[in-house]
Amino acid sequence: METRPIHQLDSVALLHAVPEEHLAAGQVGAVVEVYSPDEFEVEFVDLHGKTLGLRTCRRNELLLLQHEALAAA
Repeated sequence: METRPIHQLDSVALLHAVPEEHLAAGQVGAVVEVYSPDEFEVEFVDLHGKTLGLRTCRRNELLLLQHEALAAA
């Protein structure tokens, strides 16, 4: 399975909870900085735009959210 690279402003979700930072598995955030192909600064916000947390995440901690259908093969 091919994995698309994560870019700045992409929407992502946490695959696992980070209780010490009060972030739940599935918490949605936006990539605000790309440090490397495997490391990102992600801002997690609530539905009102209030920041819940800012966290440096590895690629294997994130699910890239899709907004378009896959192309037909």
